[in-house]
Amino acid sequence: MSIPNETHRKDQDAEPVQDVMYQKHQKIYVRGVQGFFARWRIIAVFALLGLFYGLPWISWGQRQALLFDLPARKFYLFGLTLWPQDFFLVTMLMAILAFSLFFFTTLGGRLWCGYACPQTVWTEVFIWIDRLFEGDRAQAIKLDKSSWTKEKILRKLGKHAALLLFSLYTGYTFVGYFTPTHDLTRSLVTFSTGPWETFWVFFYGLATYLNAGFMREQVCIYMCPYARFQSAMFDDDTLIISYDDKRGEPRGARRKGSNAKGTDLGDCVDCTLCVQVCPVGIDIRNGLQYQCIACAACLDVCDQVMEKINSPKGLVRYSTQNAMEGKPTRVLRPRVWVYAALLSILIIGMTGVVMQRIPVKVDIIRDRMSLYTETADGLLENSFMIRVINMDDFSHTFKLGVEGMDGLTIVSSQEVTVPAGQVGEFPTRIQADPAKLPKPNNPIQFTLQALDQPALRATHLSRFMGPR
Repeated sequence: MSIPNETHRKDQDAEPVQDVMYQKHQKIYVRGVQGFFARWRIIAVFALLGLFYGLPWISWGQRQALLFDLPARKFYLFGLTLWPQDFFLVTMLMAILAFSLFFFTTLGGRLWCGYACPQTVWTEVFIWIDRLFEGDRAQAIKLDKSSWTKEKILRKLGKHAALLLFSLYTGYTFVGYFTPTHDLTRSLVTFSTGPWETFWVFFYGLATYLNAGFMREQVCIYMCPYARFQSAMFDDDTLIISYDDKRGEPRGARRKGSNAKGTDLGDCVDCTLCVQVCPVGIDIRNGLQYQCIACAACLDVCDQVMEKINSPKGLVRYSTQNAMEGKPTRVLRPRVWVYAALLSILIIGMTGVVMQRIPVKVDIIRDRMSLYTETADGLLENSFMIRVINMDDFSHTFKLGVEGMDGLTIVSSQEVTVPAGQVGEFPTRIQADPAKLPKPNNPIQFTLQALDQPALRATHLSRFMGPR
């Protein structure tokens, strides 16, 4: 028989203690705001969504300008066609994007989150749709607290119908990057889309509807890893949105047009507008918090309040920790130089690789069933399979050559035509005089050159085998 734990009995009488790992969600009603940074957010939203929704409709020659053709294992980026052999370019691009994020975060904090992150951009659009049907913050709160009436039902249904339609169009556009948009549109109109296309349209549409329509700030707070590791890129010289507590405290309300001069109060009137306009619902007056996405909405609204009470703007402003403490700020510091140097090297390197990229590859596959054969006239013969990958947008006729030993002769046809974006395979036989064979295993080099474009040339090393 077990003996009851005395400590456990004592703990039962004590106040229960809970570790809250996930705070219960409370709907955030975001107040509308106007100002310098609000205008830049609107510009960013229209620019980024314009690119996202518009790029699939741009044509480049006879194809879509930007298309990720997974079945054919080809990526079309305007005039550039990338094959699996070009995967290192994708790796370099990912590295450039990563170091760009590090560089700009070190300089200006979470600029990406506030202006360019897809979650931020789509949430901003969904908030606009909310206001279109439910009104601004006060009207939306009043509507949610009111009883269910015909007007409330129509407003809610209209809002969610608009959100769903916009989300489905987003899913359709997303699939348009992988299936040619014109073909996808015809399939949707005739209800003949494939199972995978249908699945991804609804999957991505539903993800947009849930993330931007319901989860919103929860994605930024609990799901986004960037909020967790941003501190590794911040230092005391990073530009962040800051509240000047020395100037703002102690807080206190006052009449419109009167400032804090002659009183014991700071400039903060404790209006809480900075909290009401925050899309993640934080109070910037509590200091820098990982939930802050640096949208600068609090900065715009606080400047407007300062104007009304005849106080200088900048109670909430972009600043650095050192500047807030009266210390000098260093913009060009070692980590900035390191990120800038690495970013420059990657950009220059990738540009050079793209400029010097030859859109033709050749693979030589030996006939492994027979190292060599001897012809009737005493010559040695090796058989190969030539695989030519034409990664250009035009068809080319290539001429095959071989060198590396005296007396090498190509017996089969030396010319092959490969259409644009296709892979051509053809067998060839190489003969050599055994008397001129230096050793049993001899290095040779195949050369493939386009007849209409001599600069389009590729080489591949192989071996010519003979008797030991």
